[in-house]
Amino acid sequence: MFGSIDRRGFLQNAGLGIGALGLAHVLRADGRLVQASEVAGASPAEGALTHRSPQFPGKAKRVIHFFLNGGPSHVDTFDYKPALAKFAGRPLGDNLRTERKTGSAFPSPFRFRRYGDSGLEISEIFSRTAEHADDMAVIRSMYAQVPNHEPSLMLMNCGDSVQPRPSMGAWVLYGLGTDNQNLPGFVAMCPGGLPIKDTENWQAGFLPGAFQGTYVDSQHKELSRLIENIEHPQIATPAQRQQLELLTRLNTEHRRRRLDPRLDARIQSFELAFRMQQDASEAFDVSREPQHIQEMYGEGVHARQTLIARRLLERGVRFVQLWHGAGQPWDNHSNIESAHRSLAGQIDQPIAALMTDLKQRGMFEDTLILWGGEFGRTPTVELAGDGQPQLGRDHNHYGFSVWMAGGGIRGGTTYGATDEIGFKAEVNPVSVHDLHATILHALGFDHEKLTFRYAGRDFRLTDVHGRVIREVLS
Repeated sequence: MFGSIDRRGFLQNAGLGIGALGLAHVLRADGRLVQASEVAGASPAEGALTHRSPQFPGKAKRVIHFFLNGGPSHVDTFDYKPALAKFAGRPLGDNLRTERKTGSAFPSPFRFRRYGDSGLEISEIFSRTAEHADDMAVIRSMYAQVPNHEPSLMLMNCGDSVQPRPSMGAWVLYGLGTDNQNLPGFVAMCPGGLPIKDTENWQAGFLPGAFQGTYVDSQHKELSRLIENIEHPQIATPAQRQQLELLTRLNTEHRRRRLDPRLDARIQSFELAFRMQQDASEAFDVSREPQHIQEMYGEGVHARQTLIARRLLERGVRFVQLWHGAGQPWDNHSNIESAHRSLAGQIDQPIAALMTDLKQRGMFEDTLILWGGEFGRTPTVELAGDGQPQLGRDHNHYGFSVWMAGGGIRGGTTYGATDEIGFKAEVNPVSVHDLHATILHALGFDHEKLTFRYAGRDFRLTDVHGRVIREVLS
């Protein structure tokens, strides 16, 4: 019978509830952030879809991450190396370890110039983005762990190159919650999608499932194709509501006798899917934007998904990740001049438009923008099997660049440097863990205290590493 419970069940639930209250008090007093989903007996309403305050006042409230899949070349974008022209056609020594065989120094085929009052040197292929040079902090001394895509993708997105862990977006949503109960707090837009194994990059891992990114195939315009199963093909809304209420009652009763956070995630996913039928259709419809705004972002799928991202952010979505290069990756082992120019041409205008748009809406100062890929590329030219130059670059995890702008970021700055030829981070090397620690700090979190108890230990995005790069923070 609904609502019935035996004596043993009552004592078990009551005891766990009292213990949970005491545990929450002790852990909060110890400075550790505790979410409702960690505490046995917490109700689904206390899960992911609620607003939560950070550990200290952060300047950023939300994040948009432009992820360039495949590894953009830093020496062709944001790390100008005139020495490559000086050494053009000459070998650069035998100590440059590369994944594939490479040859002599390969100068960038693109012109660089200084932009803004800060004089940041930026490639011509990002000339529109460069108009915001004085808002950007370029980290030129990033390094990863291996020169392979899959582990480096996971490291940049999840903080671990070996084991699947909760993604950065999931951690941010876990820490801050969301400001809109009718939209996902974490959205990953990737036109055409990625191979199944790569969806680990927006997963929740061991965090409750409600923190996982909602995948949106932004190559489509129709809502039913943008988000799978958003519309019921047969049942009207009132009937869906009745079904959902019954299902929620059954799930809640089922949950009372079990301590499984996956049940909370399932209940929340049903509720969110129902509420999204109304709000999602409006949020994803860029035709509602004035014509001059649409023209400012430009045409094409990446312009449209960037404009959608802004609409989501202003409606309370906490973390939006925009993947670029899924079908045509930045993995340019050959003909890098034409490939990089084409790829940059797809996102340069939308990125610049987003920054302008956020400023005119008063959102720039509390929106953190992150741009980058999983690693960089070699300063030497890649060779084909017959030893002939392919006019492209091999993978390079020893040194590469990312940039940030917006909330909490000191604009018009550079941090760190690669060596003279752009092969290895040499001045103030920055690990991916350092980058993650800095992002969390801008959002108001001590990366060492944003933890989740799992398998007998407290996990965090930065594992046991990471330091905040305060020089790029405002």
